[in-house]
Amino acid sequence: MTPARTLWRLVLILFALLGALPVAAQVPGQRHVQMRIVAESDAPAAGSRVALALVSVPDAGWHGYWQNPGAVGTQPRLDWTLPAGASVGPLRYPVPERLTVAGIMNYVYERPWTILTELQLPDGVAKGAVVPVQLSIDYLVCTREICVPEKAELATELTIGDGAINPERRADFDGWRRALPRPLGSPALFQAGDTLRLRVPFPASQAIGDPYFFPLTESAVDYDAPQKIARDGDALVIETKATGKPAAIEGVLATGPGKGFAIRATPGTVAAAAEPAPIRTVLIAFAGALLGGLLLNIMPCVFPILSLKALSLARSGESAVHARAEGVAYTAGAVVTCMALGGILLAIRAAGVAAGWAFQLTDPRVVLLLLVLTGGIALNLAGLFELPTPQVGNRSGRGGAFATGALAAFVATPCTGPFMGAALGSALVLPPVAAMAVFAGLGFGLALPFLLLGFVPALRRRLPKPGAWMDAFRKGLSVPMFLTALALAWILGRQAGVDGMAMGLGALLLAGLGLWWTGRRQMRGRDRAWWPGIVALVLAVASAALVQRAPSAGAATPGIAGAESFSEARLAALRAEGKPVFAYFTADWCLTCKVNERAAIETRAVAEAFGKGGVKVLVGDWTDGDPALGRFIEAHNRAGVPLYLYYAPGSREARVLPQVLTPATLTELVS
Repeated sequence: MTPARTLWRLVLILFALLGALPVAAQVPGQRHVQMRIVAESDAPAAGSRVALALVSVPDAGWHGYWQNPGAVGTQPRLDWTLPAGASVGPLRYPVPERLTVAGIMNYVYERPWTILTELQLPDGVAKGAVVPVQLSIDYLVCTREICVPEKAELATELTIGDGAINPERRADFDGWRRALPRPLGSPALFQAGDTLRLRVPFPASQAIGDPYFFPLTESAVDYDAPQKIARDGDALVIETKATGKPAAIEGVLATGPGKGFAIRATPGTVAAAAEPAPIRTVLIAFAGALLGGLLLNIMPCVFPILSLKALSLARSGESAVHARAEGVAYTAGAVVTCMALGGILLAIRAAGVAAGWAFQLTDPRVVLLLLVLTGGIALNLAGLFELPTPQVGNRSGRGGAFATGALAAFVATPCTGPFMGAALGSALVLPPVAAMAVFAGLGFGLALPFLLLGFVPALRRRLPKPGAWMDAFRKGLSVPMFLTALALAWILGRQAGVDGMAMGLGALLLAGLGLWWTGRRQMRGRDRAWWPGIVALVLAVASAALVQRAPSAGAATPGIAGAESFSEARLAALRAEGKPVFAYFTADWCLTCKVNERAAIETRAVAEAFGKGGVKVLVGDWTDGDPALGRFIEAHNRAGVPLYLYYAPGSREARVLPQVLTPATLTELVS
């Protein structure tokens, strides 16, 4: 800190103290911060260490200071009085807050805060002996207008015992410890000149709110200068005005209210973070999501819905206005559903839960509902029953088109095809508004074929003329939907066991029976013909609440010979041995994953090539949404599965392989 700056700081403190004198004189002895000492155990054992908490509660409108107060202020000064042989450890402060007054930055606490330390008790103290602990603390407490120096005399007594801790006291200390900055666990670097540049390792997949670096090392940065913080891969680069070149820099990187990491940085070379190009990034991610959504239309769970909707448009023979209206409504349904799922996903991740695209399919209850839904569609396509097209709000068909678009988007979530993985992975690290634009692009791509049919008359004219063939084609479309339902039943069995699969098939049978009965009653013109279907559907949906995840029976045997279940520890061990590693991440509900496994990964050519090359195979099964796997997947800029990684011997980083594999793609890795 420069002499001029030090003088300015002293002048400000002096004026603040002078301004506070009349206030202090008006209310002698008044304290604006209430303090007390609390020990985690009132009966610690002799020779043990016991945690002490200095609990501080400021009056409304007043604040105390962090151990580095910032541009103006003073840190508390503590004077302990302890028995012979006892000692206290370093003070541990919670993450502070920023307070700017007249352009001057202060690091403060405007809400209750607790400082923790540890008391080392002397050996040989008899059981039942009383150990007094006294603390005299001088501190500065301020409002935004005045400051008052205060002094508190605190004391507590500990009785030597067996070290028992009251559960309520333990809960209090656990809460206070959570407010402390966590150790980062990875080294940070800084480069100081006119500008201080600090590089802090921080996963790109980890959401961060309003980051700020609180420097603990004095004479390192200008506290009042703005901080520029940018992402650079799996790191944050912090730039601000430097005031010196210390040997090391310590501080706290705040990542949200009351949350942060303790940082220690050593000198090194830190490149400036590349200027962000959010518009370009968002456009690329949007284009990837749009292409991915477009390709979803050829998936077996979506293609029948699109085909059926196109045939209904050909059959209707209505005006171009009607066709455009249905195209827009269908698109709106798909886009709204994708954005709703994306919004829920972002909210779940903001709550600290690792989740990716198709997160809902890790819950067997959702899988059962999808089984009933796809099975019901398949039975309808097969001609088991006839139900009228939904008419929501009017008779023009726009409500039905909206519902159909929403249905197509919902049943498409198990699929992650080409272009989608990187796009959705990017969405999870973009700002929320930009991320929602990417999810909207996915829905728009999914709806694009039907939207083009509505707005391009030439495409509608190319649709085949209505005729008897349409009934046969419709029944043929039931086949991929039955296959989808069968796959969902298998997933349900994997998640909830045989009992869960039986319950799902029973719910489907019940729903099918009710809908068939409803269709028969409608054909005969019965009053309230719909009630059997409604009752059956309610019972089928209610059965989802009874499905429970089956206890894990251990890791399933991977499909490729010699493969092992993935863990980061096993991956690290294999890489330390210099082994080439192919790691892939899959889920039972991921159609693209299963196609790649059958067509490429589990082929004889790949097995022989991997055997000759000594390639070790690790398989991460994300069917149940394992959060540890989720975090690893996100660290590679993916929102879900599939993910394919190859680690060559001695390589520092993994090679991310395409999401659509061929045997040649894998055999060339070891050629």
